[in-house]
Amino acid sequence: MSDVRRRRLRLEISREASRLFWEQGVDATSGEQIAEAVGLSVRTIWRHFRSKEACAEPIVARSMRREMAILASWPAHLSLEDHVTAETRRYGRQADPVDLADNALAMKMIRLADTEPALRTAWLMACDQMEREMAHLIAARLGTAADDLDVRLHAAAAAAALRVISEDIGAALLAGADPADFSDAPARVAGALRRATGGAIGDPVTQVPHSGGDH
Repeated sequence: MSDVRRRRLRLEISREASRLFWEQGVDATSGEQIAEAVGLSVRTIWRHFRSKEACAEPIVARSMRREMAILASWPAHLSLEDHVTAETRRYGRQADPVDLADNALAMKMIRLADTEPALRTAWLMACDQMEREMAHLIAARLGTAADDLDVRLHAAAAAAALRVISEDIGAALLAGADPADFSDAPARVAGALRRATGGAIGDPVTQVPHSGGDH
């Protein structure tokens, strides 16, 4: 099986497992039910995942990869707030229904992770990977090495801030909060990352040349 096919199959299993976890609870969901929902054998499920709870990992990780993709595309001449706001709006216009459904499932799994230790492991594993990627992003922004102690501390704080704000917003929305109350979520995320790093990241790192003059 190719890596691409393997990733697609793992994601398909993850979608069905996450849906079952949310609808009937983790304890009430069996590997056999997950296999039946996907149309595969139980043996195939265990070939791809070490446990039923681990089935949630691809959905949660996919959500984090989208967040990191936005940060990775941050151009030097923009502030973090401007970039995250613009990219989030662009995603909202272009996202397909499958992406939106996957993000909703990820939000539900993150919420369940509050009370399900095994799911918490999946969420924290995704956050750990995010922290590692954040170190490279911050290092590039500051022009230093990813293993620099200050960069690692900034990355740890930034990843923790993103984790907490994701949990907070997701919990509120799943509890019935009006999505309009979170229209400023991109700015909240950017502000949290700026504060977490003590302002080390957030500002443009180059000045955009001013094209003014006498008119």
